[in-house]
Amino acid sequence: MDSDRDAVWGMLEPVIRPGDVFALPRDMDREAALAYWFAEGHWVFVAEEDGRLLGCYYLRANQQGGGSHVSNCGYVTAQDAGGRGVAGTMCRHSLEFGKSVGFRAMQFNFVVSTNVAAVHLWLKSGFEVVGKIPQGFLHPVAGYVDALVMFREL
Repeated sequence: MDSDRDAVWGMLEPVIRPGDVFALPRDMDREAALAYWFAEGHWVFVAEEDGRLLGCYYLRANQQGGGSHVSNCGYVTAQDAGGRGVAGTMCRHSLEFGKSVGFRAMQFNFVVSTNVAAVHLWLKSGFEVVGKIPQGFLHPVAGYVDALVMFREL
């Protein structure tokens, strides 16, 4: 639905522009961002309250072929929805949905280590850090910081 795309862009743009969370170009335009988010092979879900989108996530196979039993997600919440449990609710939904469609695990390939809220939530949700890419992300303020690979079985 076009109105969902407008709302999703309204959540994505303020996260993409600072360049401190997603490994996406800071100048990514609306069309490219929405093509990325709604790409073929993605299941896309929204969290809403009273008809207003508070968050959105996609779920997909992390790899093709022999790695297609492991899922991967991307999550975004509205700026004014922070601290309301939206991300946690979306994470729980993604774990349940992923399992229901046959995924055996979920992996986050590139969690920026300075994204403390996300790291905390993923750990609380049963993920563990299974790898670290030293200085894998160029943070616009902190410089080169680690990126984490996080994993959990479903």
